[in-house]
Amino acid sequence: MFQILLTIFCALALAAPLSAQTDSERRTFGDDVFLAGEDVIHAGTGADDAFLAGDGVTLEAAITGTAHMAGRRLSVLGEVGGDLYAAGMDILLGAPIRGDATVAGYDIRVDRAVGGDLRAAGTSVHVTGPVAGYALLTGEAVTIAGRIDGDVEVSAGTIAFGADAEIAGTLTLHHEDPASVEVPAGVLPAERITRRTLEDWEHGPRDFAPVGWGAVIAGFLGSVLAVGLIATLVAAIVPQGLARLREQALGQPFRTLWMGFLTLSVLSGAAILLAVTVIGIFVSPAAVLAALAVGFAGYVIGAYAFGVGLLGAFGRAAPDSIGDRALAAFTGALATGLVTLIPLLGWVFAMALTLLGTGALAVRVLRPAFFTERAA
Repeated sequence: MFQILLTIFCALALAAPLSAQTDSERRTFGDDVFLAGEDVIHAGTGADDAFLAGDGVTLEAAITGTAHMAGRRLSVLGEVGGDLYAAGMDILLGAPIRGDATVAGYDIRVDRAVGGDLRAAGTSVHVTGPVAGYALLTGEAVTIAGRIDGDVEVSAGTIAFGADAEIAGTLTLHHEDPASVEVPAGVLPAERITRRTLEDWEHGPRDFAPVGWGAVIAGFLGSVLAVGLIATLVAAIVPQGLARLREQALGQPFRTLWMGFLTLSVLSGAAILLAVTVIGIFVSPAAVLAALAVGFAGYVIGAYAFGVGLLGAFGRAAPDSIGDRALAAFTGALATGLVTLIPLLGWVFAMALTLLGTGALAVRVLRPAFFTERAA
């Protein structure tokens, strides 16, 4: 899930130059709310799922469903009836989470109850509120100062326990010197503690566990859901910008495909050339990350355009409402996912779709002169 959150954040960052319409954009679809801007606050009532992105993001009112949050400063001050997915820098969970909480950031504070499982990765992770399920925690410094009913696995440079810390399940510690970590007797008995080195966390046998059909199906459905949600979210925030990208992809597919190939070739080649210069080897990873981010954004755009094209083939007009855009997004995501299951042909199709979306993004953002038609 951490990967999904980070890709959502990257997609929003790429879409930001296209929006620039108002300081805050709000869309609603059914009972769900979509908010994006510099300082975003959800204070309305009656919302089910919430999709919030910005610099400062606050979930002030309670929601009955799932919260999806991305930004620099995230604050959960209203109760979340479902699960929470949050990625940012400073993250505060100051209201109860009825379901699971999956959080990635720099400074993470869990001050209220989590009704399900807690998965947190950051530089500083501080857990005060009770956790009803298991807790999977990793960071430079991890502090447990509340009760956790399930098993706990921690990987950190510094591991500390508060006076109210209590673990009802087992505790697995990953540390450079696991024997040096002091666990008070009141937290849990010594026989329920397993101490391992950090290498065990990174290269443990669980990394090579066999994958069953259930995991494969869940992974497929998860990828379709992720692409559909991201495309829907971008369509809600910048509908006109995404419409122009879709028109570019469908209107000039071959020229756009070539532009996408050129764009990803430049980014990938830049990583190699920077590495060859030795001095630029430290910047080379940034070029690789840029290529991956642009490629993923291109895949999402291509899947959305494919969905619009498929619906158009069955007589539906171009989407002009958030409902139509959501339908196109999930249609394209599902159809693309099914095609990619075909050996060899599926990989070629996914690559072509990625290049098509990347080319549309490059044309709209860079507006290369050699790509335009010559005046008569």
